[in-house]
Amino acid sequence: MDLPTPRYRCPLGRLQPEPMDVEAVKRRGWREQRLLVVSLDDDRLDWMERELIRRIGERLYGAREARHG
Repeated sequence: MDLPTPRYRCPLGRLQPEPMDVEAVKRRGWREQRLLVVSLDDDRLDWMERELIRRIGERLYGAREARHG
């Protein structure tokens, strides 16, 4: 009878954080606290929605600083 060799589980493995579901955190933030976290690169947005978000962001926080190379 061949039994598989048990893999050694390092005790430090318990200390590694669980991977976070970023979209779930954003969804919960919106539903519970009305906080919206959105990237202008999100494929779910059309051009008009991106432009609206960009304008709101620039009005509240200022324009993005140009990077010098």
